[in-house]
Amino acid sequence: MTIAGSMTRCPRPFDAERADEAAGLFSGLAPELAGLVRGAAGCSPYLHSLMEKEREWLPAALDAPDEALARERADLGETPPDRMADALRRGKRRFSLALALADLSGAWPLERITATLTDFADLATSLALRATIGAEISRGKLPGVGEEQLGEAGGMFVLAMGKMGAWELNYSSDIDLICLFDEDRFERDDFAEARASFVRATKRMAAMLSDPTAQGYVFRTDLRLRPDPSVTPVCMATGAAEAYYESVGRTWERGAYIKARTCAGCAEAGERFLATLSPFVWRRHLDFAAIEDAHDMRLLIRKHKALSADISLPGHDMKLGRGGIREIEFFTQTRQLISGGRDSDLRVRGTEEGLARLAQKGWVAQDTADLLTERYRAHREVEHRLQMVRDAQTQKLPTSDEEFDRLAAFMDMDRADMERDLLGRLTEVHELIESFFRQDGRAAAPAEIADSLDQEVISRWTTYPALRSERAVEIFERLKPDVLSGLAQATQPEEALKAFDEFLSGLPAGVQLFAMFEANPQLVDLLLDVVGTAPSLARHLSRNSSVFEAVIAEDFFSVWPGREEIANRLAAHLEAKGGDYEKLLDEVRIWCKEMHFRIGVHHLRGLVKGEEAAEQYADLAQAVVAALWPLAQRNFAERHGPPPGRGGAVVGLGSLGASMLHARSDLDLVVLYDADPDAFSDGAKPLEVPTYYARLTRAFVTALTAPTAVGKMYDVDMRLRPSGNHGPVATSWSAFQSYQRNSAWVWEHLALSRARVIAGPQDLAAETEAFRLELMGLKGEADIVLEGVAEMRQRILEAKTPAGVWDPKIGPGRMQEIELTANAGAVIAAEPSRTVAAGLRAGVRVGFLSEEDMAALESAYMLCWRLMLASRLLGEGTVNPNELGKSAVAFVLRETGRDSVSDLARDIQEEVAKSKEVIDRLLDGRAKSNAS
Repeated sequence: MTIAGSMTRCPRPFDAERADEAAGLFSGLAPELAGLVRGAAGCSPYLHSLMEKEREWLPAALDAPDEALARERADLGETPPDRMADALRRGKRRFSLALALADLSGAWPLERITATLTDFADLATSLALRATIGAEISRGKLPGVGEEQLGEAGGMFVLAMGKMGAWELNYSSDIDLICLFDEDRFERDDFAEARASFVRATKRMAAMLSDPTAQGYVFRTDLRLRPDPSVTPVCMATGAAEAYYESVGRTWERGAYIKARTCAGCAEAGERFLATLSPFVWRRHLDFAAIEDAHDMRLLIRKHKALSADISLPGHDMKLGRGGIREIEFFTQTRQLISGGRDSDLRVRGTEEGLARLAQKGWVAQDTADLLTERYRAHREVEHRLQMVRDAQTQKLPTSDEEFDRLAAFMDMDRADMERDLLGRLTEVHELIESFFRQDGRAAAPAEIADSLDQEVISRWTTYPALRSERAVEIFERLKPDVLSGLAQATQPEEALKAFDEFLSGLPAGVQLFAMFEANPQLVDLLLDVVGTAPSLARHLSRNSSVFEAVIAEDFFSVWPGREEIANRLAAHLEAKGGDYEKLLDEVRIWCKEMHFRIGVHHLRGLVKGEEAAEQYADLAQAVVAALWPLAQRNFAERHGPPPGRGGAVVGLGSLGASMLHARSDLDLVVLYDADPDAFSDGAKPLEVPTYYARLTRAFVTALTAPTAVGKMYDVDMRLRPSGNHGPVATSWSAFQSYQRNSAWVWEHLALSRARVIAGPQDLAAETEAFRLELMGLKGEADIVLEGVAEMRQRILEAKTPAGVWDPKIGPGRMQEIELTANAGAVIAAEPSRTVAAGLRAGVRVGFLSEEDMAALESAYMLCWRLMLASRLLGEGTVNPNELGKSAVAFVLRETGRDSVSDLARDIQEEVAKSKEVIDRLLDGRAKSNAS
């Protein structure tokens, strides 16, 4: 593709005399190319000098720039090391000239210009390193490294940082490089000699690239982005660099590594180093403290560079000044740092690509990303024109009228239009970016708001662990007005203050959370909503504050996607995260807590009804179990071999099997396996089959229940397995069938009516479900089942004392008794559905309940169930509405559909009395018969 055939613009010559001189160098150019040469040379003394030096080369390059630059690359690759320095300088001249004309003419877009220049920088760095490392190897100065290892530089590699790393080099950029070597390749006694050799090679490489000669220079080379450059050598061992970043690495260094990539030397060692550094760059949790760090860095740059507080065009720095390039880069990188630990799709190097990904993922509004992208491109083009004039590493606008006129001619614009556009773009970017970063000051809460709350409580906040650092206090002081205002406007201000105080006192640290609150004010509103309604949930949040990260995800308030999709999302999340067993367990714990919190918030705010929340809690638990079971099996198999036989299945019973969990439910589980009991596993440490599955089950239960730094997931109850706590924790499939057919109590058959296989081989799951239905058909004799229910009811009444009117579960006519009655109906009728409603309808079908009986039991059950769902979200155990705050009471009444606490108490007593009457009539006579 020719330049002439793709031109869309042309600079105007500012210096007519120099323009004519340049035109005279080239005869026979097409008129449009002659105009391009005149405009470029007439505005830029530097380009004029390049045209003089490359008068023989340029005409062919204008006709076929791609071929000309490809030939130059090939020639450089064949250049011997002793002639490399001059050859690279010739290559730089030619690339600079061709790219300038492609840019000024509009023939190539900005990203192609910067990518081609970066590609040449990669080539130059690689060839320079090859030459200098080759010299060390040939002189025998690099111990243990022969000529065959020259291609991988003996284990040394060069990281391209900044704009070079992002393929965004400026027209006159310096290049930021970090040079490292893999010390594991060398014996301990050779380490010092190897390091000295790499240091020499690095210094000579930098000199080959940056030292000016009669032929010019290649790239100004900056090696100061390495760890602690004032005291460390120019080429470091990877171990020392890793130790530095792990112990004292700063936010600006994390931001720098967003763009880092290996550009020369041993690519394998470079990629391994960057992978090792990934946890340093990309934090597991959302990192809103990065906003504060970036803001502080902006202020330091302004102070250090003495940049004006106002935007005035003369002398304004297009890179570092207000509204400039660095502001857009900081905005993008900061958002990437905040969210990239959770979302690997955001880990891209380029600024434009970063903005596009942030918009795609919902972290930045699309119109904001579009505006900043357009302004960024426009700023970069101005930057290129400024640098093309004299090949100066500058981003400052002119200070004289003459130079402003030159810049306008270079951009083929009227000066007034250019200045208006420049000022408008800079101002627009500055105002948008400044609104993202914190303001330098914030008004205090009005005195009347602060005075209306308990000052003694507020005064002790600074003594809490979360406010022990100066930085945490600084951020919290900016949050405090909104917090105090929200507390003062709560239904019960003092009650809300007390709950917030408990939340704050329980936080182990504050900087990250407070920074997240400041960047997302809606989180403060949600927190105050929670503390004002459910203080116990607030206490839980203080120990698990990372769940707030989920709230700002784009789908937090969306409709629940359903059981299958939730399971798929967890599986995809784990696949994306990767890592060892313990890391994956923590990922499941974090994900589970976030989803659990999501369900609770939706329930608390009335976005879903209690019954919907119950089903969602069950979906979540089943997804977690289904994900953890294969994880536990794979980890266990590493030592003891894969699961023998057909493997094991996890069966959910009780509320889990019925998909009716509340916020504090434990999980009733049974593990079944199908394998020859006399066989052994095939692994490094083989185990007998019963021992294998018993230990695997314990490992799985530990994964679910063990508290770690990120908390635990669920409590597990395995007492419903055959023989209860006296039986093995995992039961063979044949033993389970035999036990259920010949030895199980009636209550165990009742429990089986709600069983659901959650994880394990599909064929074993299908057989388990078929056996469940078959067994209920065989064991469903009405008299025997109802006598068993009567006996169990009597035992419960003797063992457990109801907690009073507000206990929804325990006591005559309450949930537990109604569930037993429904289970009886399911067993007698061999009803496959697992719900209470289905079991009660089955009781009507087989004749031991009337329609009126069923209606009474259903009505009592739903009222008690809704009370339980609300009370378990608000606190542990039985919750007495008379002891709750107004917001919590309003939540309970909304969920139960009553107008007052007294109405609710009356209705519970009446509904439960009717339920008790039905169950008494059904079971009392049978209990006497059974007792006799």
